[in-house]
Amino acid sequence: MKAGLAVFNVLVRRDLRLFVTRKSRVIGALAQPLVFWVILGAGLSPTFAVPGAANGPDYFTWFFPGVVMMMLLFTSISATMSVIEDRHQGFLQGVLAAPGPRSAVALGKTAGGAVVGMIHAVLLLLLAPLAGYAFHDVNWISAFLALVLAATGMTALGFVIAWKLDSSAGYHVVMSLVLLPLWIVSGALFPISGTHAVMAFTAKLNPIAYAVTSLRAGLSGTPLMETLPDLGILTAFVAVALFAAARTARKGGI
Repeated sequence: MKAGLAVFNVLVRRDLRLFVTRKSRVIGALAQPLVFWVILGAGLSPTFAVPGAANGPDYFTWFFPGVVMMMLLFTSISATMSVIEDRHQGFLQGVLAAPGPRSAVALGKTAGGAVVGMIHAVLLLLLAPLAGYAFHDVNWISAFLALVLAATGMTALGFVIAWKLDSSAGYHVVMSLVLLPLWIVSGALFPISGTHAVMAFTAKLNPIAYAVTSLRAGLSGTPLMETLPDLGILTAFVAVALFAAARTARKGGI
């Protein structure tokens, strides 16, 4: 138990140290979603209307939770690329040779990536008032749970994929094919209601859709009880992703 916790702590602290020392990565991760938000928000606000809401928010406000989720997902997933880098540098082999279960490696890398993603998300959430969300109206419990669960689940998924790959370039390609469609068909970029039946059905299978819905509800001040069904589905996804990550590490290979 102690050996597993030691491995877990080492990996989490390593990811946090890399986050602190690579300032260019932090700036880039924050700048891209902001530019995306400003350009699309300013361009589509005059013509955008939320389906079924006569006096709904403009696109600049409505799109903000989607931007936060985009940065959270891309940052969390990018953090697991260090699995490939640590393998090439020999660091991961040293960790695996230490006492402790291999599942601790999976959980440590997942926790480290999720924390890095959460830090980026919190920094962007500081701009919520500029998007039209007053801090005193936000249901912070719902918003925080949505972000933590999404970061944990997607980082665990990233770990599973990174463990099986040996190239950072290949990892980027695979994650772009997986992550970008998941984000687009989640209600982050446009409302799912009123879209083609196939897309609406796909969104129901997409865990990120439940994260975006929960985050948007939390920022809008929706009571926690009303967001529990979406958060429950998201929790189930996280459990499956963590199990898959731990099982992948235990199966061996490096």
